[in-house]
Amino acid sequence: MSGSLLLVFLLVAFSLPRSLRGQNGIAPRDLWCVAKNNADDQALQGAIDWACGPGGADCSPIQQGAPCYDPKDIQTTASWAFNDYYLKHGLTDDACFFSNSAALTSLNPSHGNCKFPSSLSVNNESISGSTTTTTIGMGPDSADLSGSNQIASTCF
Repeated sequence: MSGSLLLVFLLVAFSLPRSLRGQNGIAPRDLWCVAKNNADDQALQGAIDWACGPGGADCSPIQQGAPCYDPKDIQTTASWAFNDYYLKHGLTDDACFFSNSAALTSLNPSHGNCKFPSSLSVNNESISGSTTTTTIGMGPDSADLSGSNQIASTCF
């Protein structure tokens, strides 16, 4: 009986579309690169300046009058800049570091009319410049954000 159950499981697993299987058997998930809660405001401002300047992030949504503009919330402002940079630069840990001021999260930081694109939405030409979809699979949801750039399920 257990052999039959295993066979059924394998048939179902291999019949799923690749986009639902993820990589290495791990389901793909939305990820965002956001500012860490414990990041220093001055460090965040420096990182925003770099990401929006030499880093090439599209920071128009965090400019005055735009949907993500909030001069009183440097965490959200930095998160937009960090996330845009991360999406444009390969979805790697290094692209979401910013001198240890950023981390990956599976919690969507979007709010109101401010919609953050995720790692699974990089097929949007305004984000990646191409129509190729990239998905990544991640392991456990828990991580210590106090001194690392590891993946976390909570940041805000």
